[in-house]
Amino acid sequence: MVDTTTPTRRLPRIDRAWAASAVLLVLVAIGERGQFLPTLGFALEALRGTAPFIVFAVLAVAFVKASGAETLLAKAFEGREIRMIVFAALLGGLSPFCSCQVIPFIAALLAVGAPLSAVMAFWLASPLMDPAMFLITSGTLGWDFAIGKALAAVGMGLLGGFGTMALKGSVVFADPLRVAPKVGGCCGVKAPFRGRPVWRFWQESARRETFRDEAVSNALFLLKWLLLAYLLEAVMLRHIPAEAIAGLLGGSGPWPVLLGALVGAPAYLNGYAAVPLVDALLSQGMAPGAAMSFVVAGGVSSIPAAVAVWALVKPRVFAAYLGYAVLGAVIAGLCWGLWA
Repeated sequence: MVDTTTPTRRLPRIDRAWAASAVLLVLVAIGERGQFLPTLGFALEALRGTAPFIVFAVLAVAFVKASGAETLLAKAFEGREIRMIVFAALLGGLSPFCSCQVIPFIAALLAVGAPLSAVMAFWLASPLMDPAMFLITSGTLGWDFAIGKALAAVGMGLLGGFGTMALKGSVVFADPLRVAPKVGGCCGVKAPFRGRPVWRFWQESARRETFRDEAVSNALFLLKWLLLAYLLEAVMLRHIPAEAIAGLLGGSGPWPVLLGALVGAPAYLNGYAAVPLVDALLSQGMAPGAAMSFVVAGGVSSIPAAVAVWALVKPRVFAAYLGYAVLGAVIAGLCWGLWA
C-alpha cells in the first residue's frame, strides 16, 4: 500500500533575540507611534558607535578559534593544585568558549582527574569575561569598568577555587559528580584540547573556513543581542523614572550592592545584552557598586553558565557555585563602589 499522506512541514525556528526585537518594535509602533523612529534610531546609532569594538572582538575570537590557541588552556590544569587554581582563574576569563563548549571541556578535564577546585575557578571566571565582552564593555561603560570586571572575574575564580580546595573534605564537595563524566558535546569538543597552535592559520583551508564561520556566527550573535539591548535601553530611558532607580539601587553602602547581586543573579540572560542595560540604569541613578555586583552575579548565574555546572555536578555543589557567585559579586561591588 502506498502512503499518500502529505509530510508535515515544520515552520522554521525563529531566534528568540531577533523575535524579541521585532516584537518590541511592533509594540512601540502600536503603543507610541511617534517614538518608533526615535527608538530604532537610538539603537542603530548605538550600534554604529560600538561597531569598531564589535569588529575587533569578532576578528580576535575568530583568530583564537582558527589558530587553535585554545589548546593553551589545557596547560592551566597541569601541576600543583594551587598553580592550577591561579592559572584556571586567569585563563577562564580569556577563553572564548560558547556555553555549550564549556560542558564537554570541563567533563573531559574531570574525566582525566583535574581537581574540582581548579574546575570551579575556571567555571566562575569563564562566563564573566572574554575578549569580546571586554571590548563591548569598554566601549559602552568605559575602560575602567571593563578592567574592574576583568579583575572581578579573576577574583571570583580565586575565591571559588581556594574556597573549594579548603572545603574539599566537607560533605558539600564529597563525591561531587552526578555521573562519571563522558567526553563529547554539541560544539564538537571531543577531549581536552591537544596539539600546538597554528598561528599562520590562513595557510590551511580548514582553518580559513573555521575563521570565516566563527567570524560570521559571532558577528550575528553580538548583533542580535546588542540590538535588543539598545532597543530596551531606549524604552527604559523613556519610561522608567530616574527617581525609582536611584531610590532602589542608588546611594552608598552595602544595601544597593547586595540588592544588585540578588536582582542580577536570577534576572540575567545574556552578558552582552546586559551592558547597554546597565548603562541605562547608571544614567538613571544606579550606584556604581550595584552595577558591578549586578553584572558579576548575573554573569555567573546566567542560564548558559549555570546549565554547564548543573549538568555535571550534584545539587549541593551547584548551590556552592551560586553561593560563590553572590558572595563574589557583593565583594566586587563593594570594592568597585569604593574605587568609583
